[in-house]
Amino acid sequence: MTFEEVYRQEWGQVVATLIRVTGNWELAEECAQEAFAAALERWPRDGVPDKPGAWLTTTARNRAVDWLRREAVGAKKLQEVAAMTHESGPAYDVPDDRLRLMFTCCHPALAMEARVALTLRTLAGLSTAEIARAFLVPETTMSKRLTRAKQKIQYAGIPYRVPPAHLLPERTPAVQAVLYLLFNEGYSDVVRSNLSAEAIRLARLLVQLMPDEPEGAGLLALMLLHDARRATRLTPDGELVTLEDQDRTRWDCALIAEGEDLLDATLRRGAAGPYQVQAAIAACHATARTAADTDWPQIAGLYAQLKQTPVVALNRAVAIGMADGPAVGLRLVDDLAAGPLAGYHLLPATRADFLRRLGRWPEAATAYRAAIDLAGTDAERRYLRRRLAEVSVRS
Repeated sequence: MTFEEVYRQEWGQVVATLIRVTGNWELAEECAQEAFAAALERWPRDGVPDKPGAWLTTTARNRAVDWLRREAVGAKKLQEVAAMTHESGPAYDVPDDRLRLMFTCCHPALAMEARVALTLRTLAGLSTAEIARAFLVPETTMSKRLTRAKQKIQYAGIPYRVPPAHLLPERTPAVQAVLYLLFNEGYSDVVRSNLSAEAIRLARLLVQLMPDEPEGAGLLALMLLHDARRATRLTPDGELVTLEDQDRTRWDCALIAEGEDLLDATLRRGAAGPYQVQAAIAACHATARTAADTDWPQIAGLYAQLKQTPVVALNRAVAIGMADGPAVGLRLVDDLAAGPLAGYHLLPATRADFLRRLGRWPEAATAYRAAIDLAGTDAERRYLRRRLAEVSVRS
């Protein structure tokens, strides 16, 4: 396991555990950073420990004890920190530090975007630049939002705990948004695939915590239906494989069946929310025997039921273009060009694909070049370069 993989896997657990015990957000992050810095110095020389998470938590704990001792904090708090281990802790209604941290970050005193961004930064260890890219905002803007969110938690004395049952609904939408962004971050980058697994694990916990919340089951179904295709999304060389070209015989039938069962059960409640609608879209793809069998008109209709954010509008344009022809889709995509998706790589990539299907090779090549410049992962860039090479030969 590489150091980066350990960081992605353990950062959130170390920080969450330290926050629980010390009650100090800044101290927890600072001590976690020092622990990872120590690991970066020692592990190349001494080797990676058998339990890297336990090593990191112990090292961070020792830093916290030293700081509390220097600051003359009470003996009781010192004993609590000194007794902390990576694997155990006091019993809670929700026995998972990461889920508790999500509910802390998602306090209603914070703006929704700030709740989600703060959790991604603290729990997943995503950089400010990565979070800014997910929200389609400049990095400086996101940095200010994160700083203000931490200050508000500190000054308002927001406690580190899962709220009582009657207050859960006001925080749940933000927690669900965090889980889905966390899943997507791991789904789009093979190096961070552990983030998707963690998101699914936490989504299962959330369903257990709130079994009567239909959107929780819808979100879990959505993740499972997407994750069922994970093994076919990249070639052995790490090149992206589009949904149209994936080997459907290699999709995980058990995950698809579980996702369908969850979706059917929650839809019967008659309160279909956005995650359930998105899961229904994913189910349309997952149950189509071939790409040609995909029910694009139904998918377009489902997208119409969602709030028409820029990304949803783009996805709906794709579905309509697949149902009614690439010329129709291209017109819809061009209508989005002047909006907030102007720096989003999938906008020129989608436009390039429609142009390719129409045989407008030089224009497709120009659009592919624009998409390559904006793409966020190596797999996406390699795929786009291959497409560029194909249309360039025909130009």
